[in-house]
Amino acid sequence: MAGVLQGIRVLDISRLLPGPYCSMMLADHGAEVIAAEDRKFLADDMFYPDLYRNKRHMSLNLKSAAGREIFLTLAAKSDVVLEGFRPGVTKRLGVDYDAVSKINPGIIYCSITGYGQTGPYRDRSGHDVNFLSASGVLDLIGAPEEPPSIPGVQIADIAGAMNAAMGIVLALLERGQSGQGQYLDISMTDCLLGFMTLPAILRQEKGLEMRRSEHLLSHRYACYSTYATADGRSLSLAALEPRFWNNLCQGLGLTEYMPLQFDEGRRLEIIARFREIFLTKNLSAWDTILTELDVCYAPVTTLTDVFASPLFAARDMLCRHQHADGQENVAFASPIKLSRTPAPPYRQPVSFGANTREILGELGYGDKEIDQLFADGVV
Repeated sequence: MAGVLQGIRVLDISRLLPGPYCSMMLADHGAEVIAAEDRKFLADDMFYPDLYRNKRHMSLNLKSAAGREIFLTLAAKSDVVLEGFRPGVTKRLGVDYDAVSKINPGIIYCSITGYGQTGPYRDRSGHDVNFLSASGVLDLIGAPEEPPSIPGVQIADIAGAMNAAMGIVLALLERGQSGQGQYLDISMTDCLLGFMTLPAILRQEKGLEMRRSEHLLSHRYACYSTYATADGRSLSLAALEPRFWNNLCQGLGLTEYMPLQFDEGRRLEIIARFREIFLTKNLSAWDTILTELDVCYAPVTTLTDVFASPLFAARDMLCRHQHADGQENVAFASPIKLSRTPAPPYRQPVSFGANTREILGELGYGDKEIDQLFADGVV
């Protein structure tokens, strides 16, 4: 079975999460991905095999003249180049868009950075929490009386990867019409602004300023909040529409609260009462009760729960694969479910540099030349 991106070659020289995740999304749907990284990165223990399924991997030192020559030879035969260096680095290395487009005018060259290639933050270093901060997202996460809470997942990284993948597919579609390549400037901070859509609309159209844990969709009212259960677990409740709120109040024997869903005078009283009630039963009991009531509810699950979840098993979202060292892992499958051109069966993740000799051989290098490249630290 061939994916919809079969015939598209992606050369990925990014290193941190957004790039490898982006190219994995493309590889999942049939693109031929060659990931190339310097061996010195292994010392940082930042190579995660789960991100390298469906790809080939080679070691490559872009700081060497021979390494740059290998890159440009590969780029000339590629449809997409993906990189995640700080602005200006690829130009200094001689592997930037201008260098590649001269030998391959149809190239789609995508750069993923924290703050983008332009603007006053262009040269700032940063990580996920910094991008969340700059976009306004972090200010809305956590308790109101405390500094914002840092999410336990990399929201900016994944948002950047997804937007990069979408941008690459759009550029490929446009190239099919014009025959021309182009440059993609993906800022992870830019990508986060989409998460601020509703706060921006409420502010501009209704004059409502969302504040941390103090607005309609974040703990202010009992109908949309999280609650602890008797066994130390938690559940999320989103009985926002009146019919869901009424179902909840009736099911819990709190019919007096039905007309008071957004009542400010008794708001804290209602929240306290709901907290008290949810502490009377274990999560499993509430799962049965609230599911039957149809009130927009879900248990707060752990990653262990996710791996054992019948939901994700039924959705074919969990795939098992074996690393080169024999370790078996469970990874997340592509969430894009295409009816006619689904993602092909997964190929196992490769080890670092596993395909270096193979790829160099395809470029015309002989065994002795390849041995010398290894000896010189080029690959």
